[in-house]
Amino acid sequence: MSFDNPDAFLLFWLLPILILCLVLGIRLRRRRLQKFASLENLRGLVPAYSKLRIFCKGGLFIGAYTCLVIGLAEPKWGFEWREVQQKGVDIMLALDVSRSMKAQDIKPNRLERARREIIDLINLLQGDRIGLIAFAGVGFVQCPLTTDYKAVAMFLDHLNEELIPVPGTSLGDAIRLGVKSLKEASELNTQGKAMILITDGEDQDSQPVEAAEDALKEGVKVFTIGMGQDSGAPIPLPQGGFKKDANGNVVVTRLGEATLQKIAAITGGRYVRSTTGDLDLRDIYFDGIRNKMEAGEIKSSRQKLWYMRGHIFALVALVLLFASISISETAASEKLGRVGVSDPSQAAIVG
Repeated sequence: MSFDNPDAFLLFWLLPILILCLVLGIRLRRRRLQKFASLENLRGLVPAYSKLRIFCKGGLFIGAYTCLVIGLAEPKWGFEWREVQQKGVDIMLALDVSRSMKAQDIKPNRLERARREIIDLINLLQGDRIGLIAFAGVGFVQCPLTTDYKAVAMFLDHLNEELIPVPGTSLGDAIRLGVKSLKEASELNTQGKAMILITDGEDQDSQPVEAAEDALKEGVKVFTIGMGQDSGAPIPLPQGGFKKDANGNVVVTRLGEATLQKIAAITGGRYVRSTTGDLDLRDIYFDGIRNKMEAGEIKSSRQKLWYMRGHIFALVALVLLFASISISETAASEKLGRVGVSDPSQAAIVG
């Protein structure tokens, strides 16, 4: 036997309180009866009075409470094997890790902000496969398409601007690599294919528009997220200070929205600019991917289907509770019949 909700067992801490209340109730009943008549007279007047009945009633009530708690813990035992088909969309994330992504016009910086938004996206996935590409001057597949979201998060934690040795930003190469990875990993052509490109939009003549047109031919929608502000920000250097050009002027990196908007428009995707909230990837996933792209069969597997047994304990708790109430009513009627009490106030004292 195992339990899906073991936290429910914390309710057992109330059992000592319930038992204490029952004991105090028995003592209070005895005192009330002793005020009605002496102990010797009570035995003659109320021969049906029995401590055993009261203890039985209390025991049944405690048993009902115990069964109720066990039922709330959702016990399960016994299972059967079933074939489960998992459906979803293939999503390839391409994250810009060039040095310009360390600019701080978005707090704490563009790269760290993008990393946090991807974590939010992973928590939203509903059985889709997701992969991860890191790119700068060139791109590399860091994690192929998988449903192991923890693995994707682990690779994501190790992404930084020093991962890619080639400087610059090659949007076209990143798109082509993403399309290739999606095409090779898709065993069936029934599921939708999407790519999410997260970058500041600066490109080094990699022909991203032509790459977007090729993506459209392969049925891949490219959603773009722009990281940065129009005003731009200087690029921090690892040794301190900021990057400068040949004339000694500080280089300012700015968001290149025009290219990203064109890429999204060509492939039927969507462009959004990263804001202070976390709703951009949420909107892309639910409105742009899940609602508008076909979820195909990702994989089929055999899974254990456990039989939930909580309803059995709930039913036993109900029976025990009714039994406890029935004992109380039967005892009261026997007392009233033997003593001949007709006054309701006296009946309350005897019962």
